[in-house]
Amino acid sequence: MKISVCIIAYNEEKNIAAAVETVAWADEILVVDSGSTDQTREIAELHGAKIIVQKWLGFAKQKQFAVDKAEHNWVLSLDADERISTKLRYEIQHLKLVSGKDLADGYKLPRLSFYMNRPIRHGSWYPDWQLRFFNRTKGAWKNVLIHESFQMETGARVEKLTGDILHYSIENAAHHHKIIGERYAPLAARQMFEGGRQTTPLKIMTAGLTTFLQTYILKLGFLDGLPGFVIARFAAHHAFLKHLFLWEMQRTGKCETPRAEHEIEKQKQTTEAKTKIQNPKSKM
Repeated sequence: MKISVCIIAYNEEKNIAAAVETVAWADEILVVDSGSTDQTREIAELHGAKIIVQKWLGFAKQKQFAVDKAEHNWVLSLDADERISTKLRYEIQHLKLVSGKDLADGYKLPRLSFYMNRPIRHGSWYPDWQLRFFNRTKGAWKNVLIHESFQMETGARVEKLTGDILHYSIENAAHHHKIIGERYAPLAARQMFEGGRQTTPLKIMTAGLTTFLQTYILKLGFLDGLPGFVIARFAAHHAFLKHLFLWEMQRTGKCETPRAEHEIEKQKQTTEAKTKIQNPKSKM
């Protein structure tokens, strides 16, 4: 077994070195960059990664592009804000010694997220099983707008490993609020709309409270202290927003796709550049 690690990235200079270093033991590290304007590519290459630049295709399609460009059939898919724990590394390396007939076709890995400087082990965030280590000939990334996942073909055997993917996704409260409002809630609403789902005023009014109680009480989020409460509160906000956005889509019949953050940033930079050209004294 030879392993390719696939990472998609955009402006990840703060994360990419740690992500690449944590999989330095792999046979190939492939970073597919969607046009970073910072030092992402240079840093990744410095740490031994192979770089391919590919215009943004969407989360699932971008990850499938990376898988297709990998040298080896066994792929470990990693996000730039994720790391491989020591235990998980040893488990994967042990699989390289297992005979082919004893291998599964794919492996689900538990993901442990860190929030407000502590690991979150309750609520809806853990174990958050992710099918991230797989034989690419046995499946493909499911093309959905949000919460993309690798889908195995019928009859494929999937098992679980116990070592964690370590996830450092939320920088602070402002970042959490932004990605819910600008990415996750509108994308979730569009996915629901395109799937034929509908909402009602009652659901809009109750979705937040229901989600909070499930996350904080039923799923024991309160055991994570203040971070557990904050996560449950933001989960409630997400549930409220996605139903509200869905309601607006139902009433107008329009379903606009939110742009990826890096596309918004590119447009901002282009606008600033044009402003400087048209008015070179504007900064003086």
